[in-house]
Amino acid sequence: MKLIRYGEPSREKIGVQIEEKNYDVSAFGGDFNEQFFQENGLARLEEFIKANKETLVEVPEGTRLGSPIARPSKIVCIGLNYRDHAEETNAKIPAEPIIFMKSTTSMVGPNDAIVIPKGSTKTDWEVEFGIVIGKKASYVEETAAMDYVAGYVLHNDVSEREYQLERGGTWDKGKGCDTFAPIGPFLATQDEISDINNVRLWLSVNGKVVQDGNTKNLIFKVPFIVSYISQFMTLLPGDVISTGTPAGVGLGFNPPVYLKPGDIVELGAEGLGTSKQVVKAYEAH
Repeated sequence: MKLIRYGEPSREKIGVQIEEKNYDVSAFGGDFNEQFFQENGLARLEEFIKANKETLVEVPEGTRLGSPIARPSKIVCIGLNYRDHAEETNAKIPAEPIIFMKSTTSMVGPNDAIVIPKGSTKTDWEVEFGIVIGKKASYVEETAAMDYVAGYVLHNDVSEREYQLERGGTWDKGKGCDTFAPIGPFLATQDEISDINNVRLWLSVNGKVVQDGNTKNLIFKVPFIVSYISQFMTLLPGDVISTGTPAGVGLGFNPPVYLKPGDIVELGAEGLGTSKQVVKAYEAH
C-alpha cells in the first residue's frame, strides 16, 4: 500500500494511492499515527480498502499533500552514512552510526515550501531514504529488525550548515528548523520496495541534478540501523529514521553552494515517488 495524508496543514485527512491516483479513506477513521501502527492499522486498512475499493472517492488533483504520517514521537537521523558524502565533506568514515535528531516541528508535506531560517546563509539540501517504524522497538536484534518496519518514505533532510557545524557542539540545531523535513509524497509499505539495498535516489536544484546515489552504498544498512538505534532509545510506531544522504550536497561544492529564495528543489527515490519544494525567505508573523 501507499499511504497519503492530504488537505490543509494540521487538518489533513487520510488516503491511499492506488495506481498513481489518490483516494480518500477517512471513513476508516483516525490518522496515520502511533496508535494506527500500534493497533495493526496497516492490515486493517488493507481489509477496509478491499471491502470498499469500488466506492472510494478520488482526491481532486492538485490537492495539497501533507506528510504521510502524523507528527511522530521523533525523527532520528544517521549522519555520514554514504562514504562519498563523508569524503566530500572531509569527514572521517564513522566506525559506528552517527545519530542526531530532527525536531518533529520541522516536518512538512512533500511539496510545501522550504523556509530559510531567520539570518541563515547556509541552508543546504539532502535527499534521504526514510524508514517508518511499525511497532515498539527496544533492544531489537538485527535479524528481527525488519519485523519492526512499517514502510519507507522520501525525505529531504534540509540542513543549516552554520548552525550545524560552526555554532558549537551538536548537529541538531542545524537540522530542526521549521520546514526542514519535507516527507512524502506517500509511505510505501515494505512489499512496495523489492530491494531496499538497491534504491536509486536523486535531487536537483533549479533543474540541475546534484545528487544521484543508491542505497546499495549505505555504510550501515536498514536492519542494522533499526537494531542499533533501538539499543539507545525505544522506537515507537510512526517514528521516522532517515538513513543518510549521498554525495552532492551544497556544502561539498568548491566553493559551497547554498539555497536562496526562489530556488526549486526536486527529489525522488525509486518506489517512493517525487517531491518538489520552492525555497522562501523567512518572514516574521
